[in-house]
Amino acid sequence: MTVTWLAAFLDFPAEDYATGVAFWSQVTGHTVSASRGRDGEFASLVPPDGDVYLKVQRIGGGRAGVHVDLTVADPRTAANEAVALGATELADEGHVVLRSPGGLVFCLVPGAQHQRATPMRWPGGHLSSVYQVCLDLPAAQYDVEASFWLDMFGAQREVLRARPEFAWVRHPRQLALDVLLQATDEAAGEVRAHLDLGSTDRAAEVIRHLELGASELGKEEFWTVMRDPVGLIYCITDRNPETGRLTASK
Repeated sequence: MTVTWLAAFLDFPAEDYATGVAFWSQVTGHTVSASRGRDGEFASLVPPDGDVYLKVQRIGGGRAGVHVDLTVADPRTAANEAVALGATELADEGHVVLRSPGGLVFCLVPGAQHQRATPMRWPGGHLSSVYQVCLDLPAAQYDVEASFWLDMFGAQREVLRARPEFAWVRHPRQLALDVLLQATDEAAGEVRAHLDLGSTDRAAEVIRHLELGASELGKEEFWTVMRDPVGLIYCITDRNPETGRLTASK
């Protein structure tokens, strides 16, 4: 199959929906679209330019999470290919809902190629943007799940030499979001996903998020682990969202 766009869905329980949507709208600088869906459960975070790549969903229960939408020419044909690769089909409603071998829910949706949004510039001059979705793979699922996503995207694996627990899924063309595979310390469990924001000034970006209600959980050499007000874990990294290159930490 040919994937032409990748969007991330932030899934919030009903009681957390308003708080989660407001936080991510402020963090990204994207406006919230009109609600859609049978019960008004969906909306998009619309960037000032370029096309939508972040969406929100009100779910009935459980914990907040992230799933991804892959844009393809024909979701039905692509779903058959995904099932042959090891996915489980959950529903077909024009878009097809599936679960990866490791348990991550994703959707195949119809559409075509889109235009990437420009990173936001904040007071003080630094840039930031959600640029990546990271798939967190427990050891028991790693090999099968990594192979599944590489085949889904028709991509090559690029391992980070300094930190071999990380590997990028290098798609033939630049999508709205990069895909990173992370081997977690967990022996088993379901695959999860989280978002990464890149910034030209990580320290300033962390402060901005704290002021909006996030919590800081830990700091690494190139990234800071955060938690949003409703419990979603995400990271702020030193990657310049314009160039894709690492910048010096501040």
